[in-house]
Amino acid sequence: MTRLVVGLGNPGPEYEWTPHNLGFHALEKLARDRKLIFGTSSVLGAFKPPAPCRAARDEARDAWLVQPLTFMNASGTVVAPLARSLGIAPEGIFVVFDDIDLPLGALRIRPHGGTGGHNGVRSIVHALDSDRFPRLRIGVGRSRTDAARHVLSSFDGESRKVAEISVAHAAEALDAWLDCGDLERVMSRFHSRWKDLGT
Repeated sequence: MTRLVVGLGNPGPEYEWTPHNLGFHALEKLARDRKLIFGTSSVLGAFKPPAPCRAARDEARDAWLVQPLTFMNASGTVVAPLARSLGIAPEGIFVVFDDIDLPLGALRIRPHGGTGGHNGVRSIVHALDSDRFPRLRIGVGRSRTDAARHVLSSFDGESRKVAEISVAHAAEALDAWLDCGDLERVMSRFHSRWKDLGT
């Protein structure tokens, strides 16, 4: 059965390596490791959603890697129509995104849940009319000042190194899910490895 892995972020070079774009970077790392190539939404053919995205096909595991290019707050306008046209239930959609409620470098997988105040996740929940999709949260820490400014400010120095490591860990977990399809098994395997990550 076809599955969908969705990385959340904002389009444009000005958002590269900002906290809000770690979902994009996790998918790009996964694609590089698997030698998959992202193309425009036209690669989806008849399944192309009404809103723009980038997509890479994992033929061997019957999956699509997708980055909505709608800006974070409208991610659901890509994810929901695409999932419906491909016949994918929410449980077959794995979403990876940043989380200010986790310390920088920490990672957590959940089988479902609320939005946690994340606008991209809120958009997907609203568009799917369901929160029953698995998600991988990459911690970016919470700013002492403005949260919106924090998630759109570039990483630098040591924080960039930590972000790159967490992206690599996230890509490895997504890869494992595509291999085995067993979320509980992936959670058990990776949470024990990640327990000391973050501060």
